[in-house]
Amino acid sequence: MGAVSLMALPFLECLILVGIHSYLGLHVIRRRVIFVDLALAQIAALGTTIAFLFGLNPHSTGAYIFSLSFTFIGAAVFSLTRVPNDRVPQEAVIGLSYALAASVGMLAVFGAPHGAEHIQNIAMGSLLWVTADDIIHALIAYSFVGVVHFIFRDKFIEISEDHDAAAKKGLKVRWWDFLFYMLFGLVITHSVQTAGVLLVFVFLVVPAIMGVMLTDKLWLQLAIGWGVGTLVSFVGLAVSYYGDLPSGPTVVSFYGLALVLVALVVYVVRAKNTLRALGHVGLGVAVTAALFVGFIGAGKYMATIPALASGPDDHQGHTSAMLSDGHALGHAHDAQGDEALTSEGLLEQLASLDLVEKKRVLRGVSDSQVINNAIGASNDVETKFALASRLLVLDHVLGAGRLLDLMSDDATPPIFRDDALHTLMDRYGSCDKSFDPWTSPTDEANQRALDAWRAKVQLAR
Repeated sequence: MGAVSLMALPFLECLILVGIHSYLGLHVIRRRVIFVDLALAQIAALGTTIAFLFGLNPHSTGAYIFSLSFTFIGAAVFSLTRVPNDRVPQEAVIGLSYALAASVGMLAVFGAPHGAEHIQNIAMGSLLWVTADDIIHALIAYSFVGVVHFIFRDKFIEISEDHDAAAKKGLKVRWWDFLFYMLFGLVITHSVQTAGVLLVFVFLVVPAIMGVMLTDKLWLQLAIGWGVGTLVSFVGLAVSYYGDLPSGPTVVSFYGLALVLVALVVYVVRAKNTLRALGHVGLGVAVTAALFVGFIGAGKYMATIPALASGPDDHQGHTSAMLSDGHALGHAHDAQGDEALTSEGLLEQLASLDLVEKKRVLRGVSDSQVINNAIGASNDVETKFALASRLLVLDHVLGAGRLLDLMSDDATPPIFRDDALHTLMDRYGSCDKSFDPWTSPTDEANQRALDAWRAKVQLAR
């Protein structure tokens, strides 16, 4: 699967997100409520989480209704808590709303099967899994928001520029604030489903900040945001593809890098003494590099000293190294030889871990036959999925076959069929026949989709 065919839809989704979020970000900066996007995104995610607890697919219409409803409630709260000359800054209310939504969401899925994966997906999104229908729906919703903002642009801009002055002129600022946050929430609800909380926040804030740093003209700020957002999205997705990295965090990181570079250029260009400014930049780069190298050296040195590297639970066999990077099991395996690792021993190691920890441990296991045997011997669906995901990395055909076995088994919970499907899509891209993990795999359309997937895997050998 080529880069163009795999990344075309995610890139198109990024372009749409950049278009609407860059504009809304300029309003957010003028209103001085920078974290309202992050708070509304987390509130929307909370709605999706509650729907998830009721057994709804996070990408279903029912989950969308839950998410949108929660977002509208958040919009009402933010519009009601902004008053002229308020003694408590609205940013405090926004920050508290974010913390509460995040905490309640974590409590809601605590102990739930697949809960950790759900939280991770909400934060990082599923940009690579975006479909043409997702893009069309987002385009319709964002176009509606854009039209409303265009019609009432004077009032929205006036309130964003000076809230108190607009209120003194007789504008019903609380009503217009509510309309602004409702439209904002509609955008956020769509965006979070594919891009995740962190990427949505970055799309909103970073292009707008760059525009504000470079010019005072609104139209030029918007043009800069669109241009930079398009370029950074392209570079981030390309690096994630060729570097085999998760797309969301990669794009976020490149947005951060772009913001730092633009800030440094602006600092040097606007400095009264250019040579001195360049010297400051060079010194900052040198200090950063020294800290980077120093932390690497300190980490490697501390890892060799048991008194510094060992934790209080190491005597129980659950070492911090195993849980942090998943290499402990692999290192033990390498030290003892291939014959020392058995499928039974592997299953015993994985038995008490959740899905995230299982995947971390399996990164250190490289014996595909042992993993394949463990899949056959396991009766736990979560363990089978973790093993099959790792097997896909080591042996594409064998791993894909095991994932397809999970997808074709009616006893596999829909959430794991969904994850198996998306794991295959990450490796092979989309398939001509659509498999619906939330209906029975014995369904005729799903049977055709499974046959198409098996043929696709064979052709990719």
